[in-house]
Amino acid sequence: MKIEHLQERINDYKDSIKTVVNKKTLWNTKTKALISNTLKAICNQYDIGWNVQELKWIGTNEAVNISFDSLPKELIDCSRQISAYQFVSGGALMFSQAYNGDINTFILFPFIEHIPLENSSMELETYDPKAISEKLIIENVDTFLKEMIKWEVPMTKQKLGY
Repeated sequence: MKIEHLQERINDYKDSIKTVVNKKTLWNTKTKALISNTLKAICNQYDIGWNVQELKWIGTNEAVNISFDSLPKELIDCSRQISAYQFVSGGALMFSQAYNGDINTFILFPFIEHIPLENSSMELETYDPKAISEKLIIENVDTFLKEMIKWEVPMTKQKLGY
């Protein structure tokens, strides 16, 4: 093999860097704002104790999430009927930009101290930033709510016998 044979790989490598830069640029110019604005609109329309956060971690990773951090106002009186009831805050739907510019979506479940949690998170999908739309964001919030309902009121397994 001669050194000239590397030209195709060199071109592929340059193209891969351009692809990552384009994805990260799209995140900064459109996708992040679309996610944040859509999630904020959901919070405003349905006030159930959640909020939206924009996160920036060490390096270049960024994320936008919607999470539960308080009991919905309409359920506060209902919860006071049981003195031992304690709202467990947490639970989040994350849209996180990966190192390569793709958007990973996953759910973080609430953390309860001293109770081991086998599955503290659930990976959903990975998307190219171009694929992110209001419809896709709403579908992910729907999935998130379904999973949180399962977490709050898990299906009991039917046992036969004792």
